[in-house]
Amino acid sequence: MTYERPPQSKSIFGAKWVYRNKLHEQGKVVRHKAKLVAKGYSHQKGVDYTETYAPITKLEVICILLSFDACRNIKLHQMNIKSVSL
Repeated sequence: MTYERPPQSKSIFGAKWVYRNKLHEQGKVVRHKAKLVAKGYSHQKGVDYTETYAPITKLEVICILLSFDACRNIKLHQMNIKSVSL
C-alpha cells in the first residue's frame, strides 16, 4: 500500500482512542466501549478545514420516513451511529 504525501500547505492531525465502561444501575460493568476520536484541538479554521457538519434530524422528518415505509410495506431497521465532531 502506498501513501501520498500531503500538500505542504496542509497539516496532519492525529487521533487517539478513548475507552469507557458502560455501567449497570448497580455500578457493575456491563460493556466496554472504545472510540477513535480526532484531535481537533490542533485545527485552525480556514487552514485545516472550511466547513463543519452536525448530523441532526427533526421529528417531522422521522414521521415522514415512518409513514412512507408503512405505506410501501418497507422493512425499516434502526442503527445507532455516533460521529466525531471537531
